[in-house]
Amino acid sequence: MAFQPLAGIRVLDLTSSLAGPYCTQILSALGADVVKVERPDAGDETRHWSPPAWGEDGVLFLSANAGKRSLALDLTHADGLAALLALAARSDVVVQSLRPGVSERRGLGYSAVRERNPRVIYCSISGYGRSGPLADRAGYDPLLQGETGIMSVTGEADGPPVRVGVSLIDQGTGVWAALAIVAALHEGRGRELDLSLFETGVSLVPYHVMAYRATGEAPGRHGTAFPLIVPYQAFAARDGELMVATPNDRLFAALLRALDLPEDPRFASNPERVGRREELVALLAGRFAEEDVDTWVERLDAAGVPVARVNDIGQVAEHEQTDALGLLQPLPHPDAPDLVGIAPPLSVDGERPLHRSAPPRLGEHTAEVLAEAGYSSAEIERLLAAGVVAGPAR
Repeated sequence: MAFQPLAGIRVLDLTSSLAGPYCTQILSALGADVVKVERPDAGDETRHWSPPAWGEDGVLFLSANAGKRSLALDLTHADGLAALLALAARSDVVVQSLRPGVSERRGLGYSAVRERNPRVIYCSISGYGRSGPLADRAGYDPLLQGETGIMSVTGEADGPPVRVGVSLIDQGTGVWAALAIVAALHEGRGRELDLSLFETGVSLVPYHVMAYRATGEAPGRHGTAFPLIVPYQAFAARDGELMVATPNDRLFAALLRALDLPEDPRFASNPERVGRREELVALLAGRFAEEDVDTWVERLDAAGVPVARVNDIGQVAEHEQTDALGLLQPLPHPDAPDLVGIAPPLSVDGERPLHRSAPPRLGEHTAEVLAEAGYSSAEIERLLAAGVVAGPAR
């Protein structure tokens, strides 16, 4: 793996759930040494979010913690806090996802870490941000999909609000956090970074907010359609569904030819098509229902019209494009020898960076990490005996 630009960077990961771990997994894939700090008794809560599980851990944990080392450490114990601060003093980056104010009360906030390490980049991820009336609230992805309006524009027009079927806000926050950390590392000085799920959620609806500001009307739900373009949605064929996108008049004309439909002056421009959405969609839907998905994909591809099958996750996992791009990476694990994860979605000079190891077992690297921080074997044994730290279950 030639592309490891963060090699030599040490990251102390005090996060759980998905947003923070997703951030630090990105940093690990780019070469950083990430130490994941977990509770000795249970670890990251997502280890237990199952079924489904793969081996001993839930799949959500496994999907966001590759390439890291696990340190099982009790931060409520004085010796545990001392160990954490010793590790923070030798880390380039600290990432934490406690509610605002909790890290400070526990003695591991930015001021405490910066006192020992002025050049540290300290990144906090919360649900609603560090200020404002909702700052103390817990934040989970579906809550924020509701709070930031995403659910109000997701689903069918005559149906209830629908949660996006992926953890869009969590993962988006993780990407933004990783970007902010990389930018701060490039700058080369200590920084305190704050990100929240709420801010990410609002950032994902920019044209909806602008539409509201322009018209005074809140956008509604359009199912698979897009309010600004027609047709730009899924259609049911005889044996499945396909997604069609015609963002300009040229492509719409090509679509009509592929469907053997005549040109119609009522639909000549996109504003006219938007104004007659229901009429046009009904016309197209009737035609698409006459043939199979494969037939339409072949015909629209040949006509240069953007089209895609609506696949389920199993079809994506077995997709020839997934295979051709090398997106599924084997991550052999002691509890799951056949574990497979998603490799980082980028290539550099034609080579895809890969996760360097499988997600760790709880406490798998406790002794190793403490030894690197200067703890002797006797001191580590004392902490193990006192339950301040834990090693992997045997």
